[in-house]
Amino acid sequence: MRMSQLFSQTLRDAPGDTDIASHKLLVRAGYIRPLAAGIFSYLPLARRVMHKIEAVVRQEMDAIGGQEITMPVIHPADIWQETGRWGQIGPEMGRFQDRAGRDMALAMTHEEVVTDLARKEIRSYRQMPLLVYQIQTKWRDEPRPRAGLIRVREFTMKDSYSLDTGWDGLDKQYRAHYTAYFRIYSRCGLPTIAVKSDTGMMGGRMAHEFMYLTPIGEDTLLVCDNCGYAANREVARFRKPAPEQDAPLPLEKVETPGTTTIASLAAFLNIPEAKTAKAYFVMATRAEGEQFVLAILRGDMEVNDMKLANAVKAKTLRPATEDEIRAVGAVPGYGSAVGVKNALVVVDDLIPESPNLVAGANEAGYHLLNVNYGRDYKADIVTDITAAREGDACPDCGQPLSTVRGVEVGNIFKLGTRYSDSMRATYLDANGEEKPIIMGSYGIGIGRLMACVAEAHNDDHGLIWPVSVAPYHVYIVLVRGDGETEVEATAEQLYADMQAAGIEVLYDDRNERPGVKFNDADLIGIPLRLTVGKRALDKGGVELKRRDSKDITIVPVEDVVHTVKAELAALQAAIDADVVDVPYPEESA
Repeated sequence: MRMSQLFSQTLRDAPGDTDIASHKLLVRAGYIRPLAAGIFSYLPLARRVMHKIEAVVRQEMDAIGGQEITMPVIHPADIWQETGRWGQIGPEMGRFQDRAGRDMALAMTHEEVVTDLARKEIRSYRQMPLLVYQIQTKWRDEPRPRAGLIRVREFTMKDSYSLDTGWDGLDKQYRAHYTAYFRIYSRCGLPTIAVKSDTGMMGGRMAHEFMYLTPIGEDTLLVCDNCGYAANREVARFRKPAPEQDAPLPLEKVETPGTTTIASLAAFLNIPEAKTAKAYFVMATRAEGEQFVLAILRGDMEVNDMKLANAVKAKTLRPATEDEIRAVGAVPGYGSAVGVKNALVVVDDLIPESPNLVAGANEAGYHLLNVNYGRDYKADIVTDITAAREGDACPDCGQPLSTVRGVEVGNIFKLGTRYSDSMRATYLDANGEEKPIIMGSYGIGIGRLMACVAEAHNDDHGLIWPVSVAPYHVYIVLVRGDGETEVEATAEQLYADMQAAGIEVLYDDRNERPGVKFNDADLIGIPLRLTVGKRALDKGGVELKRRDSKDITIVPVEDVVHTVKAELAALQAAIDADVVDVPYPEESA
């Protein structure tokens, strides 16, 4: 491709609304252009990168038995209503009506569609196991699109779906995806880790997210450098400290004026926050409507909203109002579970082991000493609802956990029968009995992956694409001046020779100053740069420079194609050396 014909242009400065390196550079280098918040056009350079990422994805999906299909981007509401997700998913789903007044949706994921296909195509256990995948457009109306391609509303995703007769088959396909995903990211030059995660709106038994660790990430992860434990903060566990075991003391009401926070209460009574019980009031949106939820945890800990929502099977949680709190018999700032009515009480699993805590008396200005679970109140649910924090003990080895930030670049879910049960996607087993199909779902965001590779590979001058996904392999800079005829003829011949040799070339033939061309070459980030000019020819050849190096060498014209091939092979070999089969951790099974 000649730069004079390329449908894009570089920008000297990034627009003011670009906030991270990948966003700034992809816009400045002419890869993407915004149309609206979270909606982008992908120009030729970006499409070439994405095609290469998609090729890697296809190869790895095919290698584990995947068959590519294409499912519609427009869905009738009926199938989403069958699974219940039509009412469970909020405004992030794009809804509209067709001309006949039928409710329709823009695809945000395809579990319902693939389940509909499965119930129509599969009759017998002999037809499974199966794995189908697609690379398809999705729409999710994010309330706050940000960071360029990191969080968008319209995006391209590889989503695959496994169909099995039993849980062992699902386990096998889940493990195969786990390993395949690491191969995909390594082949694209992106370091990642896998962390346990919440199943969220997808449902099912288990999920992992694949994370690129970066300060720009929206997800907080808890990791153990000692044993390798890693989990999203939404589901991270930690080893809770064992409380001192004292005999239960009599309940005692004491005056505690102006102590509406745990910190002020602990200071007033001169006790550690660990000896207090914190009350957390929320309204949970559940299938049957809103429900008042009172959560109790130790005062030195914080509630994890995701764990709490999962515990009460809530779609969303919102803070309860003062009137709603008083309606159950509690008092804001002095609340506890003692004496409340018409509330769903959820207690953290550390509370029953913690005797003689100080809790609110549900009377302004008063607290209760020596509150004990089981004697003074009981819960509807006892489970882990606390948020893990940096420094907490690893649940597996006890060493301190650390926090890091990450961007999710892929996820895998064990759906089980979540969709096949509700949509009656069944098969006949060897005994002729009808059984639900066991399913898994696995996703990779193609545009987000490209953005993360750009985020990981750049410098002050521009992008530095790994050779495996670079839009072109070689950038030829034509430096016009003295001896222009000879120089241009050499550049044209090299351009033709490399194309004939199968080398992907972007040829900067524009009538621009050399400095502009060199800056654009660095900005666009192609692995190798060849400079054809009178000075280099007088030295016996053309200049060869790797994008990731300052070194420049003179290569004889007749050796250029051979030398370029060798350099590209070395760059690819370095990437290949990092591609290893990461085994699925047995403790995750």
